[in-house]
Amino acid sequence: MSLNRMDEHQSKALRSIDRSSSDLIQAAKNVYSIPETGFNEYKTSNYVLQRLQALGLSVESGIVRTGLKAVLRGDKNGPTVAVLAELDALRVPKHPGADPQSGAAHACGHHSQIGALLGVATALSEPRIKNFLSGNVAFILTPAEEFIDIQNRLSLRAEGELEFLSGKQEMIRLGIFDDVDMAMLVHTAAGNGNSALSIGGTSTAHVSHQVRFIGKSAHAGGAPDRGINALQAAILANVAINAQRETFQESEVVRVHGIITRGGDSVNAVPDDVLYEGRVRAGSLESIQSVADKVIRCYRAGALAIGAAVEVQTIAGYHSLKQNPIMKQLFIEKAKLILGKDSITDVSDEEIHGGSTDMGDLSAIMPVIHPYANAASGYGHGDDYMIDDYNLAVITSAKVMAATIIELLGNGAQTANRIIDTFTQTFTTSQYVTVQRERFSNTLYTLK
Repeated sequence: MSLNRMDEHQSKALRSIDRSSSDLIQAAKNVYSIPETGFNEYKTSNYVLQRLQALGLSVESGIVRTGLKAVLRGDKNGPTVAVLAELDALRVPKHPGADPQSGAAHACGHHSQIGALLGVATALSEPRIKNFLSGNVAFILTPAEEFIDIQNRLSLRAEGELEFLSGKQEMIRLGIFDDVDMAMLVHTAAGNGNSALSIGGTSTAHVSHQVRFIGKSAHAGGAPDRGINALQAAILANVAINAQRETFQESEVVRVHGIITRGGDSVNAVPDDVLYEGRVRAGSLESIQSVADKVIRCYRAGALAIGAAVEVQTIAGYHSLKQNPIMKQLFIEKAKLILGKDSITDVSDEEIHGGSTDMGDLSAIMPVIHPYANAASGYGHGDDYMIDDYNLAVITSAKVMAATIIELLGNGAQTANRIIDTFTQTFTTSQYVTVQRERFSNTLYTLK
């Protein structure tokens, strides 16, 4: 570690994280042991709340049910840089760390993000470092990054508890990011190159469909001819989608996938009400729209062939990720100083990752970076995805973020201000909210 080439405040921050390393790793492991799904992360949120308060931070809690926000204020006025971490887990019941009741498991590494965020908060709370900053650092814990349990979230929406179905989307709508100028989050990865860290590239945008196939019930043995089989309509729709796959553009990394969440009520009754949850991903919203139009035709085709009706509810998903080039380069420089010149891979901005993240939504409004720590094994979202190197996932991630933030807000925040001055928004917050609202629709297709 080449501390002699770093600012004294950055070196001090790294030493502070080193002193707390065991505690920070244990914090991540504690979160791993209490996995909770999106908008239900009450135990996790309460645990992080106590940890932030122990650092002397005033914390706003209960944001979109479970979200948190604390702001560390520097000695001088200036921009605000946010460090983000995601509270939620997935449903992977066969994962070794799964909750036996809910099936929730940290099969994506969000618990490590929380440990890293606490590491940055620990380091920057040191009085000499805090007083050096020309600006503020916001620590924001976001619920529900994993876009799952859609029917449950739609119920929350109908009850007025939320409007958009992910944590960052709702926090944007509620103005939680209005006083933030830029943001960062380090995710974990498995098999993402040979270096310790990687940064760059983009993610897919996506749209979600809740598709209700509506048929007619009848005795499955005695009078199947009098029924209209909604399950067969759903199956035919999926066959039609598969027939379309050769038309999808490879350059846009198109992904179409889904699950049947309700397939019928009784095996001896013709299924008359079947629910399919589908998702369309691609490199841009424009590409999604052309694919989604084809997919909706397939839903209609399956229903038409069987004589059923189909209701298609379109739900606003995520935007593609855009990483700020100045923040990206600064993070690379700090990673090389701390870990060595071969420690980080600079991924081309043109490379599209197949996954999606609501950091993409935030990147349309402000400068962000979303690096990866290659600290895991297995396959993301799989029952074998495990953090193997907590030192890399938590401690190294915290160190590089802390050094980056001190560089951004040191020396009168010249670097942070340059990023702000050169950034071009895709949307203002109000424009983003309008666009997201327009992406929701509900259409019933019948035979008439």
